[in-house]
Amino acid sequence: MTDHEAAVESALKAAEVSYERPQPGAFLVRLPGQHKLATMTWLTVSDQALHVEAFFCRRPDENHLEFYRWLLGKNGSMYGVHFALDQVGDVHLVGRLPLAAVSDQEIDRLLGCVLTYADEWFDRALELGFASSIRREWDWRVKRGESLANLRAFEGIVERGRRENPEAGENPGG
Repeated sequence: MTDHEAAVESALKAAEVSYERPQPGAFLVRLPGQHKLATMTWLTVSDQALHVEAFFCRRPDENHLEFYRWLLGKNGSMYGVHFALDQVGDVHLVGRLPLAAVSDQEIDRLLGCVLTYADEWFDRALELGFASSIRREWDWRVKRGESLANLRAFEGIVERGRRENPEAGENPGG
């Protein structure tokens, strides 16, 4: 184990977060949230930097312009990581920290930022990019008598959809 890997491991232990070491130089950290139940975050030590990457959400189904504009607007105020797209359009939080800056405090700050951005902005991202899917899921669950517990945060989306298109809510099955 390199000195930098040892420093990362020490920081993760100090932060009391759950992590795995699937391969040398790589740490998979589980950051528990409230809106987004968990944000799995990779910390990977390279020759020159500590790379950070966390999946945020999949490629939006709709409202692409507003969704991506919102993400870009957030990038300017973020610390340590920023939003980026992968080859299929899924959204990740990514960043790089110079190895000289690796410390318990800086890794704690970086993981805190990842968790804050992923958890606090997750519902808004889903509202912007997945409103129709959320409405369909809500209606399907209501029709079947299924629990709406994990969709309650999106009740406003469902209500707005009913106000904008009143006949759509009356016969969710078609």
